Amino acid sequence: MYYNEHNPPHFHAVYGDSEALVTIESADFLAGDLPNRASKLVVEWAQLRRAELFVNWERMRDGEVPFPIDPLA
Repeated sequence: MYYNEHNPPHFHAVYGDSEALVTIESADFLAGDLPNRASKLVVEWAQLRRAELFVNWERMRDGEVPFPIDPLA
């Protein structure tokens, strides 16, 4: 996530030279792409961490520092 981002709420996923913008609500890709395996892991993580991602989205929109979010176990 980046400060002062545009709607819809989303995050940036980076894997090597690839980058994608992923919606928080549905874990759909808005733009970009990732290798197949990385895409599946990002979607799984986003679905599990949706509530935390929304909290961080709001924190960043309010100018606050986001909380760390755990990776997949």
